[in-house]
Amino acid sequence: MANGWHEGTIGIPVKDGGMKVAHYWVKAFEEPSEYYGINGGKISKLSIKIDGEWKANYDRGWDIEPADEETNIAYSILLNEYN
Repeated sequence: MANGWHEGTIGIPVKDGGMKVAHYWVKAFEEPSEYYGINGGKISKLSIKIDGEWKANYDRGWDIEPADEETNIAYSILLNEYN
């Protein structure tokens, strides 16, 4: 994984058979940070937007915590990939 900013989309299947698209931005570093990283990890900034609405935002601390199923799925994928 490269150091710096990452941007992309994640397709999330929903119960009605449709698909939600989560757009994300992540700033991750090579080394984890106990003070600034999510769960002491490498991600220092993270934003998730679904259907034009900000669903999660972390900037060295939570501004908007993931609160629904779709956002938590996207968040879990990003933690696995970048943290």
